[in-house]
Amino acid sequence: MNGCDTTFCGLAPPYVRAIAPYQPGKPISELARELGLSEADIVKLASNENPLGPSPRALAAAQDALHDMALYPDGAGFALKAKLSAKLGVAADQIVLGNGSNDVLDMTARAFLLQGTSAVYAQHAFAVYRIATQTVGAQGIVVAAKDYGHNLNAMRAAIRDDTRVLWIANPNNPTGTFLPWTEIEAFLETVPQQVLVVLDEAYGEYLPQAECCNTAAWLSRFPNLLISRTFSKAYGLAGLRVGYGLGSTEVIGLLNRVRHPFNVNAPALAAAEAALDDTEFLARSYALNTAGMAQLLAGLAELGIETVPSKGNFLLAKVGGATRVNTELLKRGVIVRPVANYGLPEFLRVSVGLAGQNARFLDVLKACL
Repeated sequence: MNGCDTTFCGLAPPYVRAIAPYQPGKPISELARELGLSEADIVKLASNENPLGPSPRALAAAQDALHDMALYPDGAGFALKAKLSAKLGVAADQIVLGNGSNDVLDMTARAFLLQGTSAVYAQHAFAVYRIATQTVGAQGIVVAAKDYGHNLNAMRAAIRDDTRVLWIANPNNPTGTFLPWTEIEAFLETVPQQVLVVLDEAYGEYLPQAECCNTAAWLSRFPNLLISRTFSKAYGLAGLRVGYGLGSTEVIGLLNRVRHPFNVNAPALAAAEAALDDTEFLARSYALNTAGMAQLLAGLAELGIETVPSKGNFLLAKVGGATRVNTELLKRGVIVRPVANYGLPEFLRVSVGLAGQNARFLDVLKACL
């Protein structure tokens, strides 16, 4: 019952009671309290955050926006949508803003799913797909993974007459796996029009230029496509919670019907708008991630630890007894992410940090092993 009162648990629908709550990465302050450690001595590589922090331009814009905190934010997000529209080549009414991209995912479930319908997602896919689906009483159809990632042929075969949403993350979280865009484009050609394909690109900014794709250009061909993106990762704005979705005017119009008023706060709107202009910071974030990923891969290989090839800002490390190893890492002030709840009990997910943080993790891991 997850600690809820028996009386009120009985009042909730069974599909809500069956939800396993989302498990976020352990905060630094929580570990410090639990083990009596100094927060300054703790390294957190658990939540795929940008180790550089926020874009300096975004930080300045957010601070400036605080002067108007007594006023409601622009509920339509006009300025941010205008900038996104110019940057991405889509109309403003093809953009919906969210309190992080998770909000866009939740809106999608509320707008398109209900009891008696189904949604398809992959094994080892982002937990929010399952949670959003269950929240509205729809049935989740889990498709077995292929090499820890999406098996598009099997996902297409899993679509039923009652299927209304199909979730894909590229790169995928928590596995970091990536599918060539040509495969996804070909897949979209085969999906029935009544199925909305949600393409989650939360980690798209970490892809090498040669593997990037202007998926927004697909919207004119695929009216059943919704693209979800975030400012939480490469842009370093995880604490402000701002993301967005791109789709047809019809799809976006439906999402706006279930979107909460003022769902993105004023500092977040200002920060996201400024972050889009800070191309230098984005380049630094990409370069740091590339170097950090190489550092982690080399160190883990030296320890004889298998990893899953990743295109995100994190990777999966197969440490065997992941629960024990994670406990030992925590005792030494290093926070990573156990992923047993994703069906990966032998793995830990490690976010790419600064060079010193990566080295600290590798040293402590060696001691734990």
